[in-house]
Amino acid sequence: MNTRIVFILEYDGTRYHGSQVQQDLPTIQGELEKALEQVTGERIRTSFAGRTDQGVHARGQVVACDTSSDMEPMTIARALNHYLAEDIAVKNAFTVNQDFNPRRDALSREYCYYIWNDANPSPLRRWSAYHVPQTLDVAEMDKACQIIVGTHDFAPFASSLEDRHNTVRTVYRANTFREGSMVTCHIVANAFLPHQVRHTVGALLQVGLERIDVTGFKGILDSKEPVAAAPPAPPHGLCLLKVNYNGKMQ
Repeated sequence: MNTRIVFILEYDGTRYHGSQVQQDLPTIQGELEKALEQVTGERIRTSFAGRTDQGVHARGQVVACDTSSDMEPMTIARALNHYLAEDIAVKNAFTVNQDFNPRRDALSREYCYYIWNDANPSPLRRWSAYHVPQTLDVAEMDKACQIIVGTHDFAPFASSLEDRHNTVRTVYRANTFREGSMVTCHIVANAFLPHQVRHTVGALLQVGLERIDVTGFKGILDSKEPVAAAPPAPPHGLCLLKVNYNGKMQ
């Protein structure tokens, strides 16, 4: 009888072509499934809570799979970490009900976008934060964040909408704050459209650089025009922080 296991993954997405498996390209899912076969002897297909693009990182990606192995989940996790590269790690593992679906059952996802806002670059942060040397008006960026809180049509902050008819999403929290030279944009929503966070941050940067004001930012949202926002911020500053559930995983 198969057991459904959930893994909590942390990864540096720099070397990978996103989370979703792709033929002949390195991906997070592909690496995890190769390691699972080495550990269990089974060809196992995994299911991710959310798709991350090339260069995007994660601290709390949720992955589910079924296995006939009788090993304890944490034993499998430790074995996976032996086979996985140093830029992917299983942080936790546990069994769940057979009907658990990491994508469908998620109540919300949390993303952070990191901006190194200093005249000088930071070599240690070059793959995890976007360097913006001009001083950002973080207070105005935070004001703009409050405009996207609530249920809205987020088509202006998305891309690849050819096959999407529903572009309405609910943002539960959004804020921008500074800690020293690091500026962080934190957004929590029930779900996200393709590149929604990066397009949103791209527009917030325009506010922070005083190229548009908060009213202009609101005008982008109110336009409902697909991809009306500024070009997206680069992927390497983005991190999937956490996926929230109602306790069903436990």
